[in-house]
Amino acid sequence: MNNLLLMLKEVAYNLHWSWNKDAVELFNEINPDFWNWSGHNPVKLLNEINQNYLEFTIEKKNLGGRVLALYADQKEYLNRKTFFEEKYFKTGDPIIAYFSAEYGLTECLKTYSGGLGVLSGDHLKSSSDLGLPLVGIGLAYSYGFFTQMINPDGWQTENYQLNEFPNLPIELLRDENYIPVRVSVNFPNRTIWIQVWIAHVGRVKLYLLDTSLSENSVEDRRITDILYGGDNEKRICQEIVLGIGGTRLIEKLGLNIKAYHLNEGHSAFLCFERIKNYMKKNNVSYSEAKDKCFYSNIFTTHTPVPAGIDIFTRELFSKYFKDYAEKEVGISLEELFLEGDLIKEDEKNDRFNMAYLAINNSNFINGVSKLHGEVSRKMWMLSDKRSQIDYITNGVHTPSYVSNFSNNLLCKYFSANWIYDEDIWKRFDEITNEEVWALRLLNKYKLISFCRERIKEKWISLGADKDKLKEAESILNPDALTIGFARRFATYKRGTLIFRDLERLKRIVKNSSMPVQFVFSGKAHPKDEGGKNLISEIISFTRDPDLKNKIVFLDNYDINVARHLVEGCDIWLNNPRRPLEASGTSGMKIVANGGLNFSILDGWWDEGYTPDNGWKIDSFLSADISLEQRDLFEANSLYETLEKEIIPLYYLRNEKGIPLNWVKKIKSSVKNLAGYFSTNRMVREYCEKFYMKVK
Repeated sequence: MNNLLLMLKEVAYNLHWSWNKDAVELFNEINPDFWNWSGHNPVKLLNEINQNYLEFTIEKKNLGGRVLALYADQKEYLNRKTFFEEKYFKTGDPIIAYFSAEYGLTECLKTYSGGLGVLSGDHLKSSSDLGLPLVGIGLAYSYGFFTQMINPDGWQTENYQLNEFPNLPIELLRDENYIPVRVSVNFPNRTIWIQVWIAHVGRVKLYLLDTSLSENSVEDRRITDILYGGDNEKRICQEIVLGIGGTRLIEKLGLNIKAYHLNEGHSAFLCFERIKNYMKKNNVSYSEAKDKCFYSNIFTTHTPVPAGIDIFTRELFSKYFKDYAEKEVGISLEELFLEGDLIKEDEKNDRFNMAYLAINNSNFINGVSKLHGEVSRKMWMLSDKRSQIDYITNGVHTPSYVSNFSNNLLCKYFSANWIYDEDIWKRFDEITNEEVWALRLLNKYKLISFCRERIKEKWISLGADKDKLKEAESILNPDALTIGFARRFATYKRGTLIFRDLERLKRIVKNSSMPVQFVFSGKAHPKDEGGKNLISEIISFTRDPDLKNKIVFLDNYDINVARHLVEGCDIWLNNPRRPLEASGTSGMKIVANGGLNFSILDGWWDEGYTPDNGWKIDSFLSADISLEQRDLFEANSLYETLEKEIIPLYYLRNEKGIPLNWVKKIKSSVKNLAGYFSTNRMVREYCEKFYMKVK
């Protein structure tokens, strides 16, 4: 029994379990209530559960064989031959460093806030699947991002829950003498000490930097407490720790990194540290060192607007970099400051732009969709004397988002190792129409059950009576067309566009012969009053007697909520103002689960849309109309398409009750989109276009 428990613990400390359906099912079967209480955290489950009870349960439920199989499966995964080894070479040491301010790997590891973090997490997972020799660098946030609660008035409130690092699937990084590894960075009149936590993401190691050490002042311990928390001064401190501290960790570990990938500009201070290190190692000038480092930096931008970039005042930059420039690098502060500016004639900039720092020091620059690449080239208009902005369209780590039902169907028709064979999507027609439709219904029923349980739990916390709790059982209709809208609530994403003509929406929702319902979820940044107002408006609509129980809002959008939504929704709605959605990935996650997309032609959908794959909302892009007129035009297109195309197609059934033309559209969507819009394809592109071409 002790050996079984040791095996189970080893599995728990490698996040490969998070995309292994058998692992998740096993931890849930040990005790479903305890699994949910732990926040789907196997380390906390194994640490906190009574050990006698655990041993008894494994024996009583006859789980020993499954533990052995799970352990063997993980070992086989870690040792199997990979894409990188077959195409390039075999190496046990990382040669690519991937820097990101957030990583969304699984719901219990709160090192993410939204899409950027989930993309980073998926990048690591696919790097592991493909065998890329890559290491991740990030920050270990004591509280992570906030927990969202909607108060009785319908307003978002934020709670911050302390992460118990010893109870998470991460371990303190120690040297060969078991001494914790530490690095330091110099701040004005003091030294900041940093410890490191390591998360194993399959074959990939993720190092998370943490300043919560007794050697630091109380204020400095809080540098890494909250993701995107605090003011600009706290932000520059976090980004120094990430970029400079992360590079010093790489040096301390003796890693021979060839390519440095900056996922957004948060880590761009690594450019300074790399130049400084090269100067000292090779006894060359600043300009020579910069030129050498330039060719091995990759910068991925995720923003289509200048306002989305971190910018620091000259005064704040000087406070933290005067000594660094003069004493550590050996150049003037002004020379360092100019790295944060795209110098134009007759212009002087007194603000330091992190994206400009990354652009000035990266040979390879890319947007995250074809359209975003075009927008970025127009926004920055780089000199034709240098490399230009390319694009690599985002993807998703498909195994992390397929439901158990979807996974079982893929295993039945193809193989248990379907995640390694992207050709299976082209064979999706082999699955019968009956089974595709049954899959769709099973996924939706699971979502509706989840919604009812979540809402019931919230009502219990608010002291609801028995009659109110009974009402939760009738929320949403399992037979109705179910449309999902879930994402960060920023104003440009227009979360309330569907409510533009309320009476028209009510006619759609109340049609008893062709019912339609909506599930909303998402967080607004704590300082985004506009985003919070959008959420409040939606909450008010859920209380309208004509919409009640047909339109719901789920609190605290996270990876777990997102997983249920992308598994269960029939339609994924996305209506940003074009071209402000750089890529978007949530709509990609529904594809393998049989969901269909209905979106503005922005980001990835501008590439993915055809009439066979889903639906588009027409855009009015003329500069001659106001935003109000544009919203009105696009809302009308949304309603027209719903009423005349989507809803009738869903309810057009054959004698067996199957909507054959709808199923045909599902099959087309899966065949055309699932293989391409994956991080396996995306990471291979990074490897082939950038990583393996560094000088």
